[in-house]
Amino acid sequence: MAGERLDKVLAGSLPDYSRNRLKAWVEAGAVMVDGKVTKARYLLRGGESIKVFPQEMPEQFAFSPEDIPLDVVYEDDSVIVINKQPGLVVHPAAGNWSGTLLNGLLFRYPELKSLPRAGIVHRLDKDTSGLMVVARTAQAQTSLVRQLQERTVGRRYLAWVWGDAPSQGKVLASVGRDQRDRLRMAAGSPQGKPAATVFRRLAKASFNESPLALLECRLETGRTHQIRVHLESLGFPLLGDPVYRKKTPGVAKSLTFERQALHAYALSLQHPLSQEWMTWFRLPSADLMDLLPNIGMSEAVLPKEEALLASIQNDHQS
Repeated sequence: MAGERLDKVLAGSLPDYSRNRLKAWVEAGAVMVDGKVTKARYLLRGGESIKVFPQEMPEQFAFSPEDIPLDVVYEDDSVIVINKQPGLVVHPAAGNWSGTLLNGLLFRYPELKSLPRAGIVHRLDKDTSGLMVVARTAQAQTSLVRQLQERTVGRRYLAWVWGDAPSQGKVLASVGRDQRDRLRMAAGSPQGKPAATVFRRLAKASFNESPLALLECRLETGRTHQIRVHLESLGFPLLGDPVYRKKTPGVAKSLTFERQALHAYALSLQHPLSQEWMTWFRLPSADLMDLLPNIGMSEAVLPKEEALLASIQNDHQS
């Protein structure tokens, strides 16, 4: 092994562990060559003693219960409805192996450990706030997944966007991974999945002479970043969106709002057990409410629960 790099020797000697994991151990000081901590690219001379002290990796705690505050809107023996706060990741993944909604659910509802993804059937982006439903039984999870597949779950969002948006519209454009930037999604992607977003304008305003609007968006599909991608493709990026910001005016720099201005304010579905249609409604989180006066809008422009229920009833009848 003389002349070989330490990380290559470790990979060949410990094939049960990934190269990334072994490199992380080296960087954490958990690998010693002749009793000394060194670097992954260290070239061995031959005859050294290498000791490896295996470390627990963050993903090992991905499904660990954590006492995380949750705003539970509704719960019964079949479903749980959460009003997710902005900044909370829904499901553990690289970079966020703990502190997620899933960890909080397992702490509050230990029985969810027996369900795939702890009963989670759909997600919201980390910095999108609003309503989500979680299954509490296998039967409920099957029912909710089927409803989502059949597009009968009603999901309505409030989106604050830059630009002079029309009174209403519908976006029909596939959504898939951006081939030039793997961290982004793209509308019209050849490898994307069909996606549809219906919107209507609730209010118009301006900030430093730049037009903006409040839209109500209804999802007919549920693709990753769908609303953000679809609205940006029309030239109406969300206020505060750090990723999808084409045609964001320069004056946005003087508006302090550090997440996409998107809130899932209404959720309707057929209860998995009783088959009753149920609807939940929640006004935007505090940061969005505080944003309104800064952009020349009042709370009066927000939807009212009574009008929402009537609209949802009309949707079911049609």
